[in-house]
Amino acid sequence: MTDIGGKILYGASVPVIKAFSGTMLDMDVDQKSPLPEGARIIAPNHPSIIDPFIMASILGQRSYILITDVMFHVPIMGAYLRRLGHIPVAPGRGQYAIDCAMEHLQAGHTVMIFPEGANSPLKGGFGKERTGVARLAIASGAPIIPTGIFLQRDRLQILKSVVSGKTQYSNWYLRGPYAITMGAPMQFYGNVEDREFVKNTAHEVMLKIMGLAAESQQRWYRNNPPLTGELELP
Repeated sequence: MTDIGGKILYGASVPVIKAFSGTMLDMDVDQKSPLPEGARIIAPNHPSIIDPFIMASILGQRSYILITDVMFHVPIMGAYLRRLGHIPVAPGRGQYAIDCAMEHLQAGHTVMIFPEGANSPLKGGFGKERTGVARLAIASGAPIIPTGIFLQRDRLQILKSVVSGKTQYSNWYLRGPYAITMGAPMQFYGNVEDREFVKNTAHEVMLKIMGLAAESQQRWYRNNPPLTGELELP
């Protein structure tokens, strides 16, 4: 499932993404424990469209990301995503995306999935979790690494574009604080056909992600307290 061209493209992409994040973003990354060896599932919240790229750049190895199908129809970007082997998630074809991700996990690869399925609401909070993350973990036995991202929502830029004849809006984050907290692995065992168990598992993972996002926010403001009052000159 891997290819030399994809590896080369990944290797060339990481320095570019890190140059952007190091210059434009105030990065703050806290990893609670070492990543387990072998197959694992990275599960972050999704406040902006840049999240997959920033997360991929800090992992230190190639990952395969479930990304909305719309992105694969954007000129140049779509070719880039396909060449890296990322997985399109199209309406009505969710099982196909899960099957592709399962193949990667069975091969010992890292898979990244955003449980919200789309960008978090602009007004704040989080989107309702979907069950894909739970289905992957239960069926594969791979651990989930819950991850909480914090950024300042008032800095988001909403860009309008037309893709395949349809108007799309995307949340771009080009400057400002960007804090990440990667939690300890979560492992789940059970019957993947038990819908209630799968639903409850997905909710448990999302609650953990929400807590880690809050921790990212608290750490950022603890380390970067806002200035209050007026500066006094000597």
